[in-house]
Amino acid sequence: MVPMGMTGEPEFTVVMDQIEVVKPTVEDLAKHLITLGSFLNQLYTQAHLIHLNIEGPLFLSLHKFLKKQYEDHIDQFDATAEFVRTLDYLLPMCNRGLAAANKNLKMVKSYDCRDMLTTYLTNLDNCGMAAKEVLACAEAVDAPDIENFLADLIGAMFKAAWFIKATLRG
Repeated sequence: MVPMGMTGEPEFTVVMDQIEVVKPTVEDLAKHLITLGSFLNQLYTQAHLIHLNIEGPLFLSLHKFLKKQYEDHIDQFDATAEFVRTLDYLLPMCNRGLAAANKNLKMVKSYDCRDMLTTYLTNLDNCGMAAKEVLACAEAVDAPDIENFLADLIGAMFKAAWFIKATLRG
């Protein structure tokens, strides 16, 4: 039988075990930013190579779009890396070390226009989602400057993904 309170509703006593919530640290944020920076650097290379290798009836518009994308990615990488430095942490010293910081990039495996764009689209979506995780960490350590940058970065990733989706549907 469930005990009844004064209102006639069941009365429950909630017993909560002590749950330790681990708050992210600045070091955690720096590590997340390095991983995100690696992703952005790899996106730069991927967008640049697709820009150079793409062929087909949409060449002119895609070539121009991808040039803007790889220019944006290198700027995004630079800003991300600068945030790591403002936190007083170092970045990897070589491309191998930087690439090892993020193993989530899907590789282009075909010169087919649709295949290249589909792979790049997947990476844009994944990078946007990864940036959302970093944003949560930045919020937890009270880094509004990094939060603002990440909000813009997330918007840029998903806007570019939308452009590619609309192109692939056409």
